Amino acid sequence: MCGIIGYIGDKKIIPLLINGLKKLEYRGYDSAGICVRENQELRTIKSKGRISELESKKELNSLNPDLGIAHTRWATHGIPDEKNAHPHTDCKNQLAIVHNGIIENYSSLKKLLEKEGHEIKSETDSEIIAHLIEKFYKDDLEEALIKALKLTEGAYGLALISKNEKKILAARKGSPLVIGVGEKEMFLASDVPAILEHTKKVIYLHDNEIATLTKEGYQVKHMNGEYVNKEIHEIKYSVENLEKGNFKHFMLKEIFEQPQAIGNTLRGRIKNQLKLTLNLDLSSIKRIILTACGTSWHSALIGKHLIEKFTRIPAEVDYASEFRYRNPILTEDDLVVVISQSGETADTLAALREASARNAKTIGIVNVVGSTITREVNSGIYLHAGPETGVASTKAFTSQVLALLLLALYIRQEKGLALDKEILEEINLLPEKIQKTLEISDYVRTIAEKFKDSKNFLYFGRGINFPVALEGALKLKEISYIHAEGYPAAEMKHGPIALVDENMPCVFLATKSELSQKVLSNIEEVRARKGKIISVVNDRNSEYKNFSDFVIEVPETLEELSPIINSIPLQLLAYHIADLKGLDVDKPRNLAKSVTVE
Repeated sequence: MCGIIGYIGDKKIIPLLINGLKKLEYRGYDSAGICVRENQELRTIKSKGRISELESKKELNSLNPDLGIAHTRWATHGIPDEKNAHPHTDCKNQLAIVHNGIIENYSSLKKLLEKEGHEIKSETDSEIIAHLIEKFYKDDLEEALIKALKLTEGAYGLALISKNEKKILAARKGSPLVIGVGEKEMFLASDVPAILEHTKKVIYLHDNEIATLTKEGYQVKHMNGEYVNKEIHEIKYSVENLEKGNFKHFMLKEIFEQPQAIGNTLRGRIKNQLKLTLNLDLSSIKRIILTACGTSWHSALIGKHLIEKFTRIPAEVDYASEFRYRNPILTEDDLVVVISQSGETADTLAALREASARNAKTIGIVNVVGSTITREVNSGIYLHAGPETGVASTKAFTSQVLALLLLALYIRQEKGLALDKEILEEINLLPEKIQKTLEISDYVRTIAEKFKDSKNFLYFGRGINFPVALEGALKLKEISYIHAEGYPAAEMKHGPIALVDENMPCVFLATKSELSQKVLSNIEEVRARKGKIISVVNDRNSEYKNFSDFVIEVPETLEELSPIINSIPLQLLAYHIADLKGLDVDKPRNLAKSVTVE
């Protein structure tokens, strides 16, 4: 969730570290700090708040270090303040660490260290690691790090420096780290964007691996001491993909990138038939379990509809955070589909490992190449949606829905069942129809102006569009801080209708389906109670016009594809409301892009 960057080389280190942190702002944070080695001494500067606060510290201007590490913190243990910000040092100021993750047994370790005379200065669990390393550090930094980490329980992505040694050590267990390989320089980061302007050659650390970086190069060992040969990956996208361009926010840019993102997810996969390279025998599958968190969980709910419709195989959906704690019943005839934009979501990764331990087959639907989930599943589908920087997911969500549809059709095809030519044609038309849908952005903004000061919203959908209602409500909550809830429209009479009055905006997904007339009846019920009605329809001149305060028209498609189209006006509505309220759309409070701790 937090951001890490480290550098050793001849470039100007302070600007490089600060700019690297800025590239990681999207991950979410509430404090920042930097520690550098200068003249065999460690200098640490920290600040509460945004990176700009850290950057304004005058002490940075006089430093001329030979290596350094920096960090953005998303508070878990201890409030967001300068004391709790990373980097953390040991008692002698000879060691400094930055840490992503969580040390679950920090309380008992803290008592042990304090009993031995260590002075713990912060409220964080992370500082404990610095003191544990100090406890074991004699003349071998790597050995001290390994001994310290063996005492910890939990997760870490860790960078360590010492005033005595011209090197950076890195360790990973459950929290991602990537090494950047340069000419006579080395980089370390929690995510590729932090280092992409300097190198496209990267190495992904795996769990229980420790790396030592010097100007001349790197070496990687397993915690058991064995050397590990690492593959160098070439990053395919460019720095320009990480810039906002002419858009005010990354989120708006990513909403408007959906025609390209959907096209990339489709590329090479549909012609006269479906082509997926899964290399997994699915002939014996009797049940499919989809597991994910947040927005990805909503895509899983849509996936359940699609899988059962096209394959006639029973499908279930689980929150990844609950999956392993209910002692799930799994067999080798089950397929577990894990969905994660980053491929590093801690709960989803834990669910995958639970499924693998119980011999279920596993497939990952992931956007980030080289991520942990992609390495641990039996097979997978890459989204190829491109980097998503806005914390509130948009293009990854619609690409996930499409990937789940492709998976459902692939399983149907593998079962020897015919694929309807019409759905293949409609899938190929999606980029064009999404582009048409985006033309309503200015109109949606006029609706947002009417409702930006609302305190609550209700979203309603039926069938395959009920999860879209959930996703629309989540988007609004995430970035505008307006309370919103999504419901199946038929459930309105079972409670939510008590909330409806003249101050309650109600968004209805009313595009053409077998349930259209039933949705119209629900709209009439809200209208009778003076609720404000915003309807998403395929024909603005339909009967919905007479019952709605605002009608948003989107292109018609098959019902199975409608969640992809219908999500877009809801993304735009959330974006424009948040923007009109003057909020930080790309970095909503308290949220992180990639949730890498449980």
